[in-house]
Amino acid sequence: MEEKHILKIADELNITAKQVGAVAGLLAENATVPFIARYRKEATGSLDEVAITNI
Repeated sequence: MEEKHILKIADELNITAKQVGAVAGLLAENATVPFIARYRKEATGSLDEVAITNI
């Protein structure tokens, strides 16, 4: 995902660009939302399933 898109999403959802980038990367690797929310909290800054789905 391009940096400008990451920054736009982060701004709209009031989260950091690092969190958006981490989630985007995990989704690109075909990780599921429940998996990311449950087992990748350290990468996403403890985002919940709703925030991950919004990304």
